[in-house]
Amino acid sequence: MAKPPAPGPHDDEDAPAFDLSGPAGGGMPPVDDERGFFAEQPPKAGALKKRAAIGDVVETPETHYHGHRDRLRSRFRDSGDTALADYEILELLLFRLIPRRDTKPIAKALIARFGTLAGVIGANPALLQEVKGVGENVALDLKLVASVAQRMLKSEIRGKQVLSSWSSVIDYCHTAMAYESTEQFRILFLDKRNALIADEVQGRGTVDHTPVYPREVVKRALELSATAIILVHNHPSGDPTPSRADIDMTKMIVDTAKPLGITVHDHIIIGRDGHASLRGLRLI
Repeated sequence: MAKPPAPGPHDDEDAPAFDLSGPAGGGMPPVDDERGFFAEQPPKAGALKKRAAIGDVVETPETHYHGHRDRLRSRFRDSGDTALADYEILELLLFRLIPRRDTKPIAKALIARFGTLAGVIGANPALLQEVKGVGENVALDLKLVASVAQRMLKSEIRGKQVLSSWSSVIDYCHTAMAYESTEQFRILFLDKRNALIADEVQGRGTVDHTPVYPREVVKRALELSATAIILVHNHPSGDPTPSRADIDMTKMIVDTAKPLGITVHDHIIIGRDGHASLRGLRLI
């Protein structure tokens, strides 16, 4: 049997998407992103006959993965997400983003690279694009899913008494911050009923440090007429254990806010594998 033909210029998803159409015709149409780039072009009839004549198995797009997609959709429809592994849920999503390509290898590669489905959805777009098969548009679409998840969780705490919805607060903060590649300092501003007034990112830093200025924190609380705040920041290392700098900074904010009638309910540190509460640890 003859060796399969060498990959063409559009078989490698990392290759640039050139417009090969020209006055002579017969070229591939220009593509706007990797979804069109991955679209399989129907082979010419002459090429099919030639391949069949030398004994190659000629596959149509449906032969390769169409049946698999239908079976996966049926399992999800009949049994819900509990019947599917994380990579299969990701496959279902990628079906929409990359409509004409076998997405199972891409889904498995993403899970292998980022560990979990949450890790994939929360990953930085630039890191997502390091996985073969993922281009800029697919990476941005995955980040859109992350934004939808954050908005859903945030709606669970908006206008409610935050202290009585603590698990929802933790879920929201974890989704919003756990997979950030740099430190992020966030403040939840609360009214006298401990309902959420505002949720603001006050600073972004490096992989292990974010500059925080207590007077700026208190100034913003006064501007919003907040009577209580919850401090939140993430540890990109994944370990939520508070550092000495975290503890000292929290005490400075507590001491600055208290004379002005502003209570610091807690300082939550978010890591990939969990969270730490400074109040729970009796550090404030």
